Parts: sequence; structure tokens; C-alpha cells
Amino acid sequence: MNPVSRMSPTVKHASIDAYIATFPDEIQAILNEIRATLRAAIPDCGETISYNMPALTLNGTVLYFAAYKKHIGLYPPVKGDEALRAEIARYRGEKGNLQIPLSEPIPYDLIARIAQCRLRENEAALAAKPRK
Repeated sequence: MNPVSRMSPTVKHASIDAYIATFPDEIQAILNEIRATLRAAIPDCGETISYNMPALTLNGTVLYFAAYKKHIGLYPPVKGDEALRAEIARYRGEKGNLQIPLSEPIPYDLIARIAQCRLRENEAALAAKPRK
């Protein structure tokens, strides 16, 4: 899976803005809309670069997103919400990560619901940890 970035995949991105800037204008627009969608879905989240991809954080990493030649990748897989898992099944890649084709309209509302589900997963994992 080769990113469509103008820069070498080995370049370390300093920020989400720097990551997005490496792509052609039409991909930048999609990535910026995904970022805005995620920020609206989880207003209190932080942003970082992790695994050289944009990531949203709140009680751990909520969601990574990345652009590739033919798709947008979303990581990690959704676990708990069976109705949502059924809805996103068509986008599921080999390891359960999501691959949204660039040849189709990007389902921004679905991406927001995925982020909110992942946040609930993080909160449940945090609540399950024994307190010291």
C-alpha cells in the first residue's frame, strides 16, 4: 500500500498539517474533511502523528487515518458495536482495518460514528483497568 504522498514514505511527518501537505490537492481536501469530521465527532480529542500517520487521541489512540493510492485507511478495527461492524463490513481490509475507496464518495458521517465507537472502546478499556 503506497501512499500517494509527494514525499518519500520514509519521511517522518512533524504534524498532521505537514502530513496532509504532502498530498495532491484533491487528497488534501479529503484528508482535511476527515480531520474536521473527527474533530467534530470528538471535540476533546488531541492530535498527533503516530506510526507516521495522523492520529486522534483521548484515553489512548482513538483512530488513525492515512491516504493511499486507491483508498483512505482507518485504523484500528472497530470491535464492540455489531450493528456498526455490519455496516462497515464492505470496507474491511485483511486485518479488519478499513479501506475506503477513493473512487467512491467518502462516508464522513460513518467515519464520525466509527470514531465515537472507538472512543467508547477506549473508555471501556480504561474503566476495566484496575486502579492503583
